[in-house]
Amino acid sequence: MTGRSDRIAGAAALVGALAIALEARGFSVDFLTDPLGPKALPLFAAGLLAAGGLLTLLRPEQEPHWPDAGGRTRAVIAGASFLLYAWLLFPLGFFLATALEGAVLARLFGGRIVQCVVAGLAISVLLFALFGWALGLALPVGSLMSGLTC
Repeated sequence: MTGRSDRIAGAAALVGALAIALEARGFSVDFLTDPLGPKALPLFAAGLLAAGGLLTLLRPEQEPHWPDAGGRTRAVIAGASFLLYAWLLFPLGFFLATALEGAVLARLFGGRIVQCVVAGLAISVLLFALFGWALGLALPVGSLMSGLTC
């Protein structure tokens, strides 16, 4: 990107942040929830997006460094793997889909197969412990493991 395209991207991020914040203001629930309520996360995300957009708008990079063909290919594969992860999350369940996604991403960073599988499993265990146990969120079990209970 040139300085001009950075400014356009920064302005677009600011517009997106404003849209997110305006939409989040309308969130309400009729029953008692946590002290922050449903508005906190989208407003926090809008604030981060606005800060990044403002920084990009005010300080554009003049000489951007683009990845080589291999880096672009890995970025496309990573994006496709996230789409596949979202598609496989409910059939395979959180644990297995997350382990596979972690292994694929680790492989894209150049890890050996065994290291990638171990990293994927470790990421899956840690995220399951965080979201499932610590935060008490209901995670999809998947149709392959529907008979198991947690």
